[in-house]
Amino acid sequence: MTEARDWQRDLLRELGAGAGAGSGAGGGSASPSASTPAVTSTPATAPTPPAAPPTTTPPTPRRKAPPTPESTPTTDPRLALALGRPHHGDSLPRRTTRSLRKLVSSASQDVAEESRMAREVQQPVTTGRVVAVTSIRGGVGKTTVSALLSRTFHHYRHDPVLALEADAALGTLPVRLGAESVRWSCADLARILTPAMQLTDITGYLVPVPDGGWLLPASQGRVGAPLDVPTYRTVTLALRRYFAVTVVDCETLPGEVARTAMDTAHARVVVAPMTVEGVNGTRLVLDWLAQLPHSALATTVVALTATSPDMTLDLKTAAAHLRETGVAVVPVAYDRHLAQGGPIRGPHLGKAARDAAVHLAAEAMRRAVRVR
Repeated sequence: MTEARDWQRDLLRELGAGAGAGSGAGGGSASPSASTPAVTSTPATAPTPPAAPPTTTPPTPRRKAPPTPESTPTTDPRLALALGRPHHGDSLPRRTTRSLRKLVSSASQDVAEESRMAREVQQPVTTGRVVAVTSIRGGVGKTTVSALLSRTFHHYRHDPVLALEADAALGTLPVRLGAESVRWSCADLARILTPAMQLTDITGYLVPVPDGGWLLPASQGRVGAPLDVPTYRTVTLALRRYFAVTVVDCETLPGEVARTAMDTAHARVVVAPMTVEGVNGTRLVLDWLAQLPHSALATTVVALTATSPDMTLDLKTAAAHLRETGVAVVPVAYDRHLAQGGPIRGPHLGKAARDAAVHLAAEAMRRAVRVR
């Protein structure tokens, strides 16, 4: 543009000089004379053509932001009354017995063990740690364990904690964490993530959990395309730098996303039911983990869950069978509140379930910090 303006200025100057030479003192047209050469129709020297303006790169069109998804309730409002009143995890006689036992016995040993577990959960990290939770089949408490881990990490830690749902389109993690509605999903967020985003930008697209922490669901609770591996990798790699701990509720094995999550996580939790077939199938999964290029078993914990108060499996024998592979085993006892379904409410959890959640979080965190 500078060269173009200079060319226009020179041209105007030349035109002004020519007009001054051809005009008389009175402003009229002067007659040709001997001393003034006649003006011919063809000039002696052709004017210099203007220089071409510099080539400029057209501005890159701004990428159009994707439309904001509509907020969708996690549970049909017509079913709100069907859930009923939440039960306490422990029955009233059991709670009464425990209170009486505390009055006549020393609780110093229990307090020391709880403090040790809390220190394990609170271990500092230099980069975000990812804990992947999966199972060999549905209905064994995988999402419940994921929710318990997320709640426990947030309760004991003072840095951001994220619960990421990488399950099928109709996963229940938002319901278990008490989210009333969801909006942005993993796929939606993957399309707008940029390295320049700050934590405050990211949390604007997440669901705040009532008891603390953040949630990123896999979908808006509708049947649709399942989460794929590229989207999972994009989201987890980008969000790790914002959150100290990310608990991933994976799909069941051998799903592709679940295998990817188990292979790339810092710690792994495999949820198995307290049944003979459940323990046997989980042992096969552990044998598969042993074949991965890196030592996955050293960072794996098995959560043995009781889905009924009448489980008859010999827990000691089953745990020993799984520990042969080098993994840690944490039993999660039957809890009436967890078995009821719906949102998990901390005050309603039984003591055994709370202790198991802390133990499981401590074991997972201890293994996650080993990975550099």
